[in-house]
Amino acid sequence: MAEDQSVAASVGRPLDVPRLRGGSLWQLTLARLRIFAREPSAVFWTFGFPLLLTIALGIAFQREGPPRVAIAVTAAPGRLAVLDSHFDVRHLTRGEADEALRKGQVALEVVATGSGGVSYRFDPSRPDSAAARLQADDALQRAAGRTDPVAATDDRVDAPGSRYIDWLVPGLLGMQLMSGSLWGVAYAIVETRQRKLLKRLVATPMRRRDYLASFVLSRLIFVVVETPIILWFAKLTFHVAIRAPMLEILAVSCLGAASFAGLALLCASRAQNTETANGLVNLATLPMVILCGVFFSASRFPQVLQLPIRLLPLAALNDALRALVNDGAGLHALWGPLAVLCGWGLVSFTLALRLFRWT
Repeated sequence: MAEDQSVAASVGRPLDVPRLRGGSLWQLTLARLRIFAREPSAVFWTFGFPLLLTIALGIAFQREGPPRVAIAVTAAPGRLAVLDSHFDVRHLTRGEADEALRKGQVALEVVATGSGGVSYRFDPSRPDSAAARLQADDALQRAAGRTDPVAATDDRVDAPGSRYIDWLVPGLLGMQLMSGSLWGVAYAIVETRQRKLLKRLVATPMRRRDYLASFVLSRLIFVVVETPIILWFAKLTFHVAIRAPMLEILAVSCLGAASFAGLALLCASRAQNTETANGLVNLATLPMVILCGVFFSASRFPQVLQLPIRLLPLAALNDALRALVNDGAGLHALWGPLAVLCGWGLVSFTLALRLFRWT
């Protein structure tokens, strides 16, 4: 081979190297799939971990409702006994109750006063404390004979589609698509560079864009498999209603995965070792997990942050998946989140193609 290259250089013409059979992009994609199949840990983190996470959170938020709020009562056990049916009541001394409230072990402290009344001690910045105060006062006032001038009834809704687990599953799917794309793509490229294997690929009949695109294409193949598994598992285990056609959900999932894969290529374009890649990926993922409504709604953040959050790719993906899975919305109604995902994917892949180094 060295002699052939020398001869070609001496005559001033490029060496005629045969193309990879089936095209370099396809062969590189097949190589990525084979490498993935030979790594049990990669298979677990892609398919097993999301199912375990769904099981754990689904069990924690079953139909039985949230656990009782813990409160501290400093009166005699029989005086405020009506609270026992509403709260996890802990009968403590005043000093113990103050300490428990300070450490966050109880949400409310009910102190009996000498006139037969009560005093509520709580932190108003804690939503559970404020709610516990209202519920405790309502229970005590009713027990004392209060009558309400307006009759009110409670109509409790407990149906598939309205539960926390129904809202949570699309967010878990979005987080898995982000993590799988960023870690699976960025780490693999940087590890190959760190082992000095990328230098060898320079001499092959392969274009840079084919090499980078093979990571995106192989990731999309995984998405087509893992997305139905996660959703159907949630449906069978926790009766999560899937209101949109699976093909539309797959289309959005693939677009989201491609967007994150482009971001992963950008993170790996110049990183020289896995430590640097880990830092860049964590810098990209951790803020989005917190801000983009995976475990709780992004509406909890101040209004001034709402637009920047909506422009993040994970927020756009979660909004689109929830609109499909929970509401049955059509793709035509999701042009905003889809445009955000397309923008992130195109810009990041273009920059990665320009900045990528083999060494």
